[in-house]
Amino acid sequence: MASTAEFRNGMVLEIDGGLWAITYFQHVKPGKGGAFVRTKLKNVLTGSVVDRTYRAGEKVTDVRLERRPVNYSYTDGDLYYFMDANTFDMIPIAGDIIGEDQLKYLKENMECEGLVYKERVISVELPNFVELVVTETEPGVKGDTAQGGTKPAKLETGAVVQVPLFIDEGEMIKVDRREDKYLTRVSG
Repeated sequence: MASTAEFRNGMVLEIDGGLWAITYFQHVKPGKGGAFVRTKLKNVLTGSVVDRTYRAGEKVTDVRLERRPVNYSYTDGDLYYFMDANTFDMIPIAGDIIGEDQLKYLKENMECEGLVYKERVISVELPNFVELVVTETEPGVKGDTAQGGTKPAKLETGAVVQVPLFIDEGEMIKVDRREDKYLTRVSG
């Protein structure tokens, strides 16, 4: 058990049998009445977000999720199979649990983190920074900076990000997958 005073971003709570991660919290002390804590909670499995308010000092059930290295192997329909790096077991995880925002950056043999609850991998997190090859982009024209000097580029996984004009097809780039943002060119 934990108290609302111990809240922090990323903390996972068990609420009505579901696992919810705190993505935002704010302690509020109004001039009249008791203090309370406003939170935004994200379901670890489904990704849905809810707002919830707790009284200051209220007890909640916190959960410790272990993190374990897993490698993406292959997909079969809507199931994505990951190999547990410790036990070498194949772990099927549904695509909607992984989330579309992560799936567009997933590639074979990618090292990811499995979130473990009660000795079972329940979800997967990709690395924040991924290195992928540009498969399609228009050639940049020197002096063409009307759009801020960027152009769309399709990556080997199908994701599309804005890249500088000097990036060409076949080049490896580093992307922050959380923001769909180009970071740098990777020398091969």
